[in-house]
Amino acid sequence: MKFLPISFLVLALATATAFAYDPSPLQDICVATNDLNSGVFVNGKFCKDPNQASADDFLFTGFRNPGNTSNPLGSKVTTAFVDQFPGLNTLGISMARLDFAPGGLNPPHTHPRGTEVLVVVEGTLLVGFVTSDQLNNTLFTKVLYKGDVFVFPIGLIHFQLNIGNTYALAFAGLSSQNPGLITIANAVFGAKPPISADVLTKAFQVDKKVVDYLQAQFWYDNN
Repeated sequence: MKFLPISFLVLALATATAFAYDPSPLQDICVATNDLNSGVFVNGKFCKDPNQASADDFLFTGFRNPGNTSNPLGSKVTTAFVDQFPGLNTLGISMARLDFAPGGLNPPHTHPRGTEVLVVVEGTLLVGFVTSDQLNNTLFTKVLYKGDVFVFPIGLIHFQLNIGNTYALAFAGLSSQNPGLITIANAVFGAKPPISADVLTKAFQVDKKVVDYLQAQFWYDNN
């Protein structure tokens, strides 16, 4: 019996490894269980019987009206993720409408499971994202005008600020049916239960009184 060349075996192993993968997570956590009576969840959503689907399953009307920007941030994000738009299930995309009062801010946040591409429909927005430590937390920022498009890479902290004197409107597409959202200030200072003040004072190099003040604030969610 002839032995296969080593190079062929290496190639076969590499090919098998390349085609082996885990599915991308579609929610924050999905803990394995052997107890089927405790409730069964899947990575994503269960699918409706295709024979029972209708055109309405693929229609989302939540962008027809402006979002209410009368809040501390002066902005409102209306999401069309799979929870609001069931027809997106398994398709790997979603959208959002972003309304801004003058001076309104969509505060620094990240989407852990999706890249975002944003187009300005009205107004003027200052936008930006910050890279990871690998690139020394570099800030990439631009002022966007009507018709401009900007992309925020997956997982990176980013923001949008209306620097104009008028209302601003933008729409975003995201590369996941459930891209997730972590608003940085809310997560750090509004965590429940709260993160230890010892951790935050050392991490931010500030006095405990500052941390206590920030943790006592109401961290508004504009989604």
